[in-house]
Amino acid sequence: MRFASLLQTLALLAVMAAAQDSPVPTFGTTVVLSSGLQGEIYFIHHNTQNLPDLKKRKPVGVIYTTRLNVPPQDFKVGFPGLTNRFEWFAIEYTGKFWIDDPGLYGFSLMADDGAQLFIDDRIVIDNGGSHPPLTKEGSVNLAAGLHRMRVPYFQGPRFLVALVLKVARPGQRDFKVFDTSDFKPSKDLDSWPKQPTAPQG
Repeated sequence: MRFASLLQTLALLAVMAAAQDSPVPTFGTTVVLSSGLQGEIYFIHHNTQNLPDLKKRKPVGVIYTTRLNVPPQDFKVGFPGLTNRFEWFAIEYTGKFWIDDPGLYGFSLMADDGAQLFIDDRIVIDNGGSHPPLTKEGSVNLAAGLHRMRVPYFQGPRFLVALVLKVARPGQRDFKVFDTSDFKPSKDLDSWPKQPTAPQG
C-alpha cells in the first residue's frame, strides 16, 4: 500500500510540475462568453464534505469559460477570475452544447474535491465527496441537436484543487478536454432538428 501511495504522490507531483510550465489554468473569466459555460460562485460552510444544495443560496459572483481544465495544482496559485478565497467555495457551471454526430459519448471528470456531471438533467458522473484529485468516467447516448450541461463543483480544504472535464466521441477511446467551441451547430441552422432525435442503430 505504501508503494502504491508513493507512486500516486510522484505521479501527482509530475502533473503539477508539467502544469507549472504551461499557462496558469483558470476556473473562468468575468468576460461573458455567450456560447460557453456560465459558473455561479458560492461560499460554503467550513467542513462541508459533500456537494451542497445550491438552489436556495445566493451566488457571490459569475464567471465564464468554454472548458473546465484545471489540472491538479497547489491552492497557493490562486483562482484567477474567481476571488481571493482559497477554500470552502462552490461553482455551478451550466451551459448548452450541440451534437451533430449522435451516438454514445464517454465523459471523464477529475475533481478535488467533489464534482458531478449532469446532461439534460440526468446524472452521468458522480464524483462527489471530499477527496484528493480523483477521476471518474461515465457515458451517455446523445441524440443530434441541443443538449444542456450542468457541472456543480466544490472546493473544501486548501492544499490541492482540480477540475477537468473530458469527452470521447462515438467510436473513439481517447479523451480530450471538453470545449463548447467544439460543439457548436453547423452554419446552416435550418438543417438542425428543433428537438434532439434518437441516435441511429
